[in-house]
Amino acid sequence: MKRYMICLFLFVAASTVCLGLGFMARREQVRSQEETAAEILSEEQTEASEGVAAANQEQVAHENREEVQEEFYLVSEDGFLLVFLKDQETICLYTHVPLADFPKEEQEKLREGIWFPSMMEVFQYLESYTS
Repeated sequence: MKRYMICLFLFVAASTVCLGLGFMARREQVRSQEETAAEILSEEQTEASEGVAAANQEQVAHENREEVQEEFYLVSEDGFLLVFLKDQETICLYTHVPLADFPKEEQEKLREGIWFPSMMEVFQYLESYTS
């Protein structure tokens, strides 16, 4: 009987350690994705602030905003939403937002894919349906 108790204890301890490690790995993955999203958002805010008029406009080099601006493609794959870059191959963001959270007509649009001119608009769209 004592052997069974020791084996049970070792099994429970090993299971707890494995679950803890899995939880920590998942939390780190989510944290890195949030940091990526925050970096993209801060880059867009920096680009937006560069468009503000300067006192020394002769020294400021103006860029064509349409050439610099990225496009993002929001689409559903395997029941979750992914954000792709303009090339539709490079995954920019795993949202972990299930397609089932959206109304039926939006689900159809998301299956086909929706284009957005900026990551800020992607976040605003997702926030409007998930909050």
